[in-house]
Amino acid sequence: MHGDDGHGDDRHLDDRHGDDARPGPPRDGTCVAGGGGAPARPGVTSRRVLAAEWTKLTSVASSSWLALGTIAAAALTAYGLGIFVRTADGRSGSWVVVSGFVFAQLGFLVLGTVVGTSEHTTGTARVTFTAVPRRLPVLGAQVVVTTVAAAVTATLALGASYLATIGPRAGEAPALDPAVPGTTRVLVCFVVVGAALALLGLGLGALLRRPADAIVTGVVLVFLLDFFLQSVPGRVTDTVRALLPSAGRRLLEDDAAVAAADAATQGLQLGVGGGGAVLGVWVVVVLVAAAYRLRRHDVR
Repeated sequence: MHGDDGHGDDRHLDDRHGDDARPGPPRDGTCVAGGGGAPARPGVTSRRVLAAEWTKLTSVASSSWLALGTIAAAALTAYGLGIFVRTADGRSGSWVVVSGFVFAQLGFLVLGTVVGTSEHTTGTARVTFTAVPRRLPVLGAQVVVTTVAAAVTATLALGASYLATIGPRAGEAPALDPAVPGTTRVLVCFVVVGAALALLGLGLGALLRRPADAIVTGVVLVFLLDFFLQSVPGRVTDTVRALLPSAGRRLLEDDAAVAAADAATQGLQLGVGGGGAVLGVWVVVVLVAAAYRLRRHDVR
C-alpha cells in the first residue's frame, strides 16, 4: 500500500507535466533550425548587401551636396566658357554643352573615393566584413551603387549644362547641331566617362583606404600629369599622356577635334575608341587590385 501511494504521486506529476517533457518547439515562439516552426531567416544575400551599400551612400547628407556641387560646377563652367566661345574658334555646340566636365570630373572622382573608403573611415569595416566574410560581394555592390549614382548625377549635370548654355548658343557661340559628326557620342559619353571616373575613384579608395591618399592619387593621374606633360611635348611625353586615364576625355570631343589632336601628337594616335579603352583598362586594373587587397589582406 505504501509503495503504491509513493509511486502514485510520481505518476500524478508525470501526467501533469507530460506536455512539458515531450520535445517540441519552444513556447516562447522562437524558431529552431530544422524544426517544424517558421522558416529560418535568410542569411546574407547580394540583394541585401546592395541595399545596405545604397543606404550608406544616400543616408549621408554630404553625398547629396557632392552631387549638387558636381551639377552646379558643370553648368556654371559650361555657361562661363560658352560666353567666350565663337563659331570661328573651331569649337562645336556639343563642346560648349560638355565643357563643364573639366571641373565636374573632380566631383565624380571624389564620389567614388567616398564610397571606396567609407568602410575604413567610419570604422565599420570589421563589422561589415564579419557579416559578409567573402568580402568581394561588398565591393561588387559598391561598383553598382557608384555607377548608378554617378550616371544619375552626370545625366542631371548634362541637362543643367544644356539649359545653362541656351543663351550663349543662341548668340555667338556655336549651336548644338546633331548633324555634326560625333555630337550624339559626345553627349552620351558625358555620362559614360563620368561613371568611369567615379569607378576609378572607387577602386583607388578601396585600394588605398584613405580618402586623402585616394583623392590626391586620382587628381595626379587625371589632372596634373596630363597638364604637366602637355607643357613639354615630345614623343615620350605624348605617349605617356595617351596612356593616362585622362585619355578618356577624347570621348567628349567631336570627330574633327579628335582628328586634329591625333595629327598634332608625336606619340600614339589612339582616336576616340582608343582613349575610351585606355580609361576602361585603368578602371579594371585598379578595381582588380582593390579586390585582391580586400580578399587577401586584413581590414581595419
